[in-house]
Amino acid sequence: MAENSNSGAASGFFELEIITPERVFYRGQVRLVEFRSSEGYLGVLAGHVPTVCILEPSVLHLYEENGEKKAALHRGFAEITGEKVSILAEIAEWPEEIDLNRAKEAKIRAERRISDGSDDLARDELALRRAIARIETID
Repeated sequence: MAENSNSGAASGFFELEIITPERVFYRGQVRLVEFRSSEGYLGVLAGHVPTVCILEPSVLHLYEENGEKKAALHRGFAEITGEKVSILAEIAEWPEEIDLNRAKEAKIRAERRISDGSDDLARDELALRRAIARIETID
């Protein structure tokens, strides 16, 4: 296979694109990206088998040439090809965009609703996972 200067596969890097309804959150070359899908945690390197998966709220780790970045990633979809990962997310937030006190309060509210016998358990569990993802992104 001829080397393609756009793929970055020979160098171990690939393109990562994260898009939310509000913005292009991230676009760049990474060596590794890790996130949680509905099937569990997933780490993607260049040349990964093509996959489409559903995202769960979690901390996304991306590894650029100069180091690691973290972001809170909420529900969405990821399409993985051998040369690119495209993530369409409801919400993606850098640590400096997160209000830690607000996230902690949201976690307490969600835990309280769940322990009190929530009328909408799925909604409250999702709110809890989002709050935890935000808190862990800052930690």
